[in-house]
Amino acid sequence: MGRLTDRIAVVTGAGRGIGKEIALLMASEGAKVVVNDLGGNTDGTGGGSIAQEVADEIISNGGDAVANTNSVAEIEGGKSIINSAVEAFGGLDILVNNAGILRDRTIFNMEESDWDAVIAVHLKGHYCCTRPFAQYIREQNRTGCRIINFSSVSGLYGNFGQANYGAAKAGIAGFSRVIALELAKYGCTSNTISPGALTRMTIPLRENRGEKVESADLEDGGPQHIAPICAWLASEASAGITSEIFHTGRGGISIMQQPKVIKQFVKKSGLWSLGELDQVVPQLVEAKKENIASADTSGAPVEV
Repeated sequence: MGRLTDRIAVVTGAGRGIGKEIALLMASEGAKVVVNDLGGNTDGTGGGSIAQEVADEIISNGGDAVANTNSVAEIEGGKSIINSAVEAFGGLDILVNNAGILRDRTIFNMEESDWDAVIAVHLKGHYCCTRPFAQYIREQNRTGCRIINFSSVSGLYGNFGQANYGAAKAGIAGFSRVIALELAKYGCTSNTISPGALTRMTIPLRENRGEKVESADLEDGGPQHIAPICAWLASEASAGITSEIFHTGRGGISIMQQPKVIKQFVKKSGLWSLGELDQVVPQLVEAKKENIASADTSGAPVEV
């Protein structure tokens, strides 16, 4: 008996990289899996049959899987993906929103089409799949479900040349927090993954910096390192853990801070004068520096 026996999962963007590793691990833990992937290029163009190839691999290993090639960027595509699980396996318990593309440009060169395409696949894609899943949960009163969303340090910290991607990934973190609130009554958790892995989307970024990617790098930092926390969050062991952001990769697992007031001043009456802000704002900034220093200490790696 695996951790996910009798559970039914949808994994988007599961034809390669992180999504594929998640689908394979969940299947090995007993889940029935809908493998969704357009099979396109990293910029979202094109298509292919890689979703079926992953589904076939799962089946050859003794698991249950079906392929779906609909786009997450359209609400009808999202509905089709969710319906694939219900039609093939009779229900759905786990949604992993992993599909993504890249169209990196500095803001000076980013075209409207670059912005729209990335927002559509990442941020709107999370909506397009989550909405029909949430409706299914409510209509069927299906309790104990799991939603796992994918953000990135590009959005949580910021990264040069990725305004579109960073905006989408920051938005996903906020989206996930709201979904955690709205589906709490059904015992459905909504958590966010911030992954760090070498994939076909990230390897070129390293190569463009003149860094070679060796087979040992893929062993230590490949997408297989992201799958375990996703499978764990999909299991019964994660009940009650929701609205969190977990950063994982290269053997590390950490929990990230959520927005929180660090220090606050309140005037008894009237508006803040600029002179008063001269005094107060530096104290706020210093408080933030102290908070970061404390987090750096508590967040230092601990070997287990």
